[in-house]
Amino acid sequence: MPTKTRGLPIIRRGFGLKEEVADTLQDEYKSHLIQHLRENDFSLEVGDLRILLAKEFGFCYGVDRAVDYAYETRQMFPEKTIYITSEIIHNPRVNRNLREMDVRFLSGGDGENYSYDDVRPEDIVILPAFGASVEEMEKLAEIGCTMVDTTCGSVMNVWKRVEKNAKDGYTSIIHGKYTHEETVATSSRVLQFPGGRYLVIRDENEAQIVCDYIRQGDNREEFLEKFRNAVSPDFDPDRDLQKVGLANQTTMLSSESMYIARMIEEAIRTRYEKAKCSEHYRSFDTICSATQERQDAMLNLAELKPDVFIVVGGYNSSNTSHLCEIGMRYAPTYHISEADCIVSAKEILHKPFTGREEVVTDNWLISTGRVTIGITSGASTPDKVVEETIIRLLECRGYTKDSIMAECQAKV
Repeated sequence: MPTKTRGLPIIRRGFGLKEEVADTLQDEYKSHLIQHLRENDFSLEVGDLRILLAKEFGFCYGVDRAVDYAYETRQMFPEKTIYITSEIIHNPRVNRNLREMDVRFLSGGDGENYSYDDVRPEDIVILPAFGASVEEMEKLAEIGCTMVDTTCGSVMNVWKRVEKNAKDGYTSIIHGKYTHEETVATSSRVLQFPGGRYLVIRDENEAQIVCDYIRQGDNREEFLEKFRNAVSPDFDPDRDLQKVGLANQTTMLSSESMYIARMIEEAIRTRYEKAKCSEHYRSFDTICSATQERQDAMLNLAELKPDVFIVVGGYNSSNTSHLCEIGMRYAPTYHISEADCIVSAKEILHKPFTGREEVVTDNWLISTGRVTIGITSGASTPDKVVEETIIRLLECRGYTKDSIMAECQAKV
């Protein structure tokens, strides 16, 4: 059954107020310095410090659109109570700004959260770029409020894929994190249909467990215990791994998604006759182009051999963490949330790729002599935060903001 929202006001194309909010968005999120670097080979040299920017980084189209719609919503309804189901994107500054605009969070974000019991029919509720689950949308339908849907088009393409799988009797194997808002929303689409099944796998190791079960079966109880939080209700691996279709959380490492797809296809080919493989397996075409472009740009940046990488973005941002994962292969890499994480040339606060908490690393930056720093940022990171990071790096080497701007002017 489809989501029960028929007849409910759902706004998906904004309010035509882009020009009215443009100046505010420019002041809060855009950067003249970053634009200058884009126009000058994505590089900046000040004294003995060289900054190299990835050629694709920061806000993607879907994030830009979601933030724009949120600001338009407040512009359109200055007196209304506005809620959002969760963080609009995984960036602390953007979500703080929304709170300052008196947008109330039903989950996620910093500070006090509200509940669905607080929402009234006359209120406005924003659905974030990750989308919202079927259960959440049905709650809002029962309330009868107006929804502003900022769900990314790439996410909706994944939804179409898993819905088709469910209709046709295929279990959706989703490469993603089962607690991530996007994957929660995606997996909920499967359960709209009778017999709909899903399994969420996080990485190649979990994919290997699935492949082994497809090939020869295994301990059923151990399998179900391993994936107890990542499967649809009443999941039966003996039944539900006979026909599978691939899908992915759009912010995962795309190369890993493709490799997992090949792993599972090979397992299906081993179990069933090659000629019948297509009856038991469907590949996916749901890799997000923006995610792919930023990961490719990180690989290209690595070819320039910087001494260190700085990856800027929210610590709960999946696509940002995977940029960090790529960087780690080539040079020391530090994932920071904002510029003030760079305390000095001797101390940096960052979140390791494999860690959950922020840590301190000492003597992370060469204090004297020529050094090259590669910088990128996640798809939910504003250019303004990247600008502040660059300025902070240069300050750590003894340069002032005025000298940085003078260097830029000299290149114009």
